[in-house]
Amino acid sequence: MRSLLALISCASIVAASSASAETRVFIIVNQADGHGVDQCLAKGEKCGAQVARTYCQSRDFAQAAAYRRVDPDEITGSVPKTGANCSHGHCDEYVAITCQR
Repeated sequence: MRSLLALISCASIVAASSASAETRVFIIVNQADGHGVDQCLAKGEKCGAQVARTYCQSRDFAQAAAYRRVDPDEITGSVPKTGANCSHGHCDEYVAITCQR
């Protein structure tokens, strides 16, 4: 009986600690600034890790869990469809950065 109580207590602690880990996904416009950082983020390359981490830390998150390019069709409601976000042959691209506390 005592071991069952200990097992339940441990399971409760593990569940509580995983519930406190907050994760949030930020969708940002991928700015082609000529520095190559945008491509690192969009392609999920290693060189984008520091940029993603800094972005998360600037919003009071501890780390960046992931970052990748996002198609406008994956984003519901707030981003114009392809064509509406294009001007002079340049279309905006978007990057998703997943931050964790």
